[in-house]
Amino acid sequence: SLQRNLLRKLSADVFKKYQDLKNLYLQNNKIRTISERAFKGLYNLTKLYLSNNKITNLEPFVFADLHRLEWLIIENNRINRIYQLTFYGLKSLILLEMMNNSLARLPDKPLCQYMPRLKWLDLEGNHIHHVKNVTFISCSTLTVLVMRRNKISSLNENSFSSLQMLDELDLASNKIESLPPYIFKELKELSQLNLSYNPIKKIQIDQFDFLIKLKSLSLEGIEIANIQRRMFRPLRNLSHIYFKKFQYCGYAPHVRSCKPNTDGISSLENLLASIIQRVFVWVVSAITCFGNIFVICMRPYIRSENKLHAISIVSLCCADCLMGIYLFVIGAFDLKYRGEYNKHAQLWMDSIHCQLVGSLAILSTEVSVLLLTYLTLEKYICIVYPFRCLKPRKCRTISILVLIWIIGFAVAFIPLSNKEFFRNYYGTNGVCFPLHSEQSESSGSQIYSVVIFLGVNLAAFIIIVFSYGSMFYSVHQTAIMATEIRNHIKKEMILAKRFFFIVFTDALCWIPIFILKLLSLLRVEIPGTITSWVVIFILPINSALNPLLYTLTTRPFKEMIHQVWYNYRQRRSKRGKGSQKPYGPSFIWVDMWPMHEVAPKITKPVLCTDSSDASVTTQSTRLNSHT
Repeated sequence: SLQRNLLRKLSADVFKKYQDLKNLYLQNNKIRTISERAFKGLYNLTKLYLSNNKITNLEPFVFADLHRLEWLIIENNRINRIYQLTFYGLKSLILLEMMNNSLARLPDKPLCQYMPRLKWLDLEGNHIHHVKNVTFISCSTLTVLVMRRNKISSLNENSFSSLQMLDELDLASNKIESLPPYIFKELKELSQLNLSYNPIKKIQIDQFDFLIKLKSLSLEGIEIANIQRRMFRPLRNLSHIYFKKFQYCGYAPHVRSCKPNTDGISSLENLLASIIQRVFVWVVSAITCFGNIFVICMRPYIRSENKLHAISIVSLCCADCLMGIYLFVIGAFDLKYRGEYNKHAQLWMDSIHCQLVGSLAILSTEVSVLLLTYLTLEKYICIVYPFRCLKPRKCRTISILVLIWIIGFAVAFIPLSNKEFFRNYYGTNGVCFPLHSEQSESSGSQIYSVVIFLGVNLAAFIIIVFSYGSMFYSVHQTAIMATEIRNHIKKEMILAKRFFFIVFTDALCWIPIFILKLLSLLRVEIPGTITSWVVIFILPINSALNPLLYTLTTRPFKEMIHQVWYNYRQRRSKRGKGSQKPYGPSFIWVDMWPMHEVAPKITKPVLCTDSSDASVTTQSTRLNSHT
């Protein structure tokens, strides 16, 4: 062994005295040139290692005496050219490793003419641009051909037609844009084919029909715009397939192993991949539906000074309830496809059910966003400009609500109107939500998604944040001018907490989505697990919490609960004491109930002795009437 020395040159006849030598290790030196007669006389040599040197050229006949050589390892050098006669005499060669060199082209004559037994040829990591028909015409015994990480841009119809014994073909990480229709026609014995990470724009429907023994097919990094089940149906022996997207696995349901086996949302077995998703989709659905239905049913019984505001809240609850229904449907289909999702994945994502349930989610989202913006602006005008605030008319309020729902329906169902432009807008994942966190097959879908999420919704979010900030500032300034500063500071803190939670829940819901959309525009790869968290956990936050923020924690609702509890205690008191006169409301109840609705005998009217007090009272009253 002469490895790991400082050899720079192999001179003529340098090994002539060692004719019985079988293995020669010359790797990890600094060899630059090899004489044409350097290996003269090594008739019994079977393995020659020349890797990790600085060899730039191999002259013809350099291996002429190596008739018994079986392994020739010349990887990690700087060889930029080889000739057909370079391999003259290598009639026993089985393995030729030329990985990570600088070969820009292969000989114009048959490469294997003097290597009739060659079985393994590795040309990975070179600079080869073309593969001609004649290159491998004499390599009939070749079983493994590795040409990954080259610069191959085109292949001819008969580039591999002579490789009838080929078992593995690796063409990954090249610049191949198209495959001739019958390029694999003669590769009857091929069991492994790797075409990954090529800019292939289209794959023929019958491209793989002749590969009847194929067991492994790698198409990673390839966007297959025209993918169909027909492409992979003839591959009956295929056991492993590798795609760019998990969604493609649905087109090869008969293949035992498909990678990636999940997109973070779904897996080969289940529509919802993890147990956490499967549990929470039902929990969030139940909370959202129950909370909003409860508010819808209870709102008519809640005393409110602003009935039109109550109508808006009911409309908001209806929109939020749709999100709960959406999650419920997703959970139901997860149960339906449990354990065999991949068999039904593509049919599900292409189905009208998926399109409609996705539309339902977008309808809920957009109507909720627009309603929250409308309610916020209504509060903003009445609190920041209390003396300019005109009481909204019923006709105008209902018209605005109807308009919001019309806009929501339009946004949700427009993608279903033009399949050519939007493609499968809602069917990009198992949960049918068009977040499009990666580059979509359709630029129309991507643009539309950006307009909705980074246009309409971002603008609405900014309006809400600005409005609540202005409202808090206005109340704060008014409180400073008031005489009863301590009481107003207390009220101000309550308002601050309320404003904070409203803005915080909006931010918690929408900021992650804005970030995802922005990253997708910058072509940053986003893990699918993040998308699943957004759709199942983050997006429904507003729908689940809106009943709490806009109804269940408001003063009128608390007053109603106190009234119900008070009436209950009164009834129990009557039953226990017979005809004894019932007591009046407790001090707490009197304090909670609005002044104008309590009997004059119980409370006294409060006189405002200062104009600033009157202003604060006006603003507080207006705020409470809108919550």
